[in-house]
Amino acid sequence: MFALLALLFVVVPFLELLLIIQVGQAVGAGWTIGVLVLISIVGAWMVKREGVGVLRRARARMRAGEVPGNELTDGVFILFAGALLLTPGFLTDVLGILLLVPPVRAGIRRTATRTYRRRRGRHRTQRW
Repeated sequence: MFALLALLFVVVPFLELLLIIQVGQAVGAGWTIGVLVLISIVGAWMVKREGVGVLRRARARMRAGEVPGNELTDGVFILFAGALLLTPGFLTDVLGILLLVPPVRAGIRRTATRTYRRRRGRHRTQRW
């Protein structure tokens, strides 16, 4: 896990710089900066909109006496999307915006839940 995180912290910034330089050479520095700022503004608006929606659904589930499991997971994904959108770069912006699209987020949530359950079952100890 440490190696994966170290790789991400080294490789992702280099990929971001490469993409920013290539886009800057193709369309100019001003347009590149403008697009990055615009993506950040639109992303912040989307984070707020999706976050408020998830909070509203979580409160409704709690009032109904249910555990808002999906809403909590969506909240974590939205928080992560916001962090990705704060990071300057096209790759992280695309990943952040994808996490804000409800069908994409639902698919990732299903995959993460399935993976978690599989790993939890594999590491569970027997109690006698």
